[in-house]
Amino acid sequence: MRVTVVGAGVVGTMHAWQAVERGHTVVQIEREAEARGASLRNFGQIWVSGRAGGEELDTALRARELWQRMGERVPALGFRANGSLTPVRGALERAVAEAALARPDAAARGYQLLTAGEARALNPALRGDFDAALYCERDAAVEPRTAQLALRAELSKSPNYTFLPGREVREVVSAGAVRDDHGDLHTADTVVLCTGAWLGGLVRELAGPGLPVRRVRLQMMQTDPLGEPLTTSVADADSFRYYPAYASSALDELNARQPQSETAAAHRMQLLMVQRADGGLTIGDTHAYEQPFDFDTVEDPYDHLRAVVESFLGRPLPRIRRRWAGVYAQCTDPSRVVHRQQLRDGVWLVTGPGGRGMTCSPATAETTADELGW
Repeated sequence: MRVTVVGAGVVGTMHAWQAVERGHTVVQIEREAEARGASLRNFGQIWVSGRAGGEELDTALRARELWQRMGERVPALGFRANGSLTPVRGALERAVAEAALARPDAAARGYQLLTAGEARALNPALRGDFDAALYCERDAAVEPRTAQLALRAELSKSPNYTFLPGREVREVVSAGAVRDDHGDLHTADTVVLCTGAWLGGLVRELAGPGLPVRRVRLQMMQTDPLGEPLTTSVADADSFRYYPAYASSALDELNARQPQSETAAAHRMQLLMVQRADGGLTIGDTHAYEQPFDFDTVEDPYDHLRAVVESFLGRPLPRIRRRWAGVYAQCTDPSRVVHRQQLRDGVWLVTGPGGRGMTCSPATAETTADELGW
């Protein structure tokens, strides 16, 4: 088959990967010189721990397996099975962790409740005060700023793969045929639009006004090298409030009796932290849903994150090297892992993974390939 993939972020690149692996001829078109959206501006986490049970967890676990396979084949992805720790303080936070352990799918996630000493033995950088920590063995990480480049370098070894940057697809001409802003026509058996948070232009024209996808803005930062390994990813108990796996009566009690701080609540915050290959820490994040989004990055969330991280590390953070904002697309139907829709004969839209894009994209692309008969 001939497949045209529009978009070079992680979702688009995984679709190109699936098609090439199945023996098809692929043209991947990207409107920028390189992808610059949420696929780069994230933690690089393969985040199994907080996923909703059922299809979402199954997708994340399958994606985790595929990421590991690709990491073995493409070492430049920086795949590492580092797991995650969520330190907890007090009886209310501990009760939420214990409720997670009681889930029927806890073993599939690799949940364990560790003592503070056991958590520090696993991740010695956590020298601050906490009572226990929820460990998720199945969590992993890759390097988000270079993962797409590494995958595309591997794809480019195939004579069946062509990458066309700096082109914006403007028109669907006929079944499987699109025209770009250079005037070139690209014909294929299937076109898959993986345009991320770019929901205007051709996407709006084809999908209409009822597209069940919204845009979400976040703020993040990265430090200079920590000077020692952070051997796991780290979250805080505020992450319990945002991930569906932790829903329980214990979480209801935590929310009622120990609400978020004013800053964390105002910016819909949780702590997620991953160490990069150079030793720096990627730290975030915030969530904003109301458009138009602010163009400023504001300091209060960064101050809050710094305080939380330093309380876990028991030491000052290294210098902040960079701060950034990003926007991703999130499907508003909670029953879907992603929004997948046929727009025209031979033209499909795959978007809206939300904060699951980096985690679930390999399995999302595999599902598309299976459903479209690639």
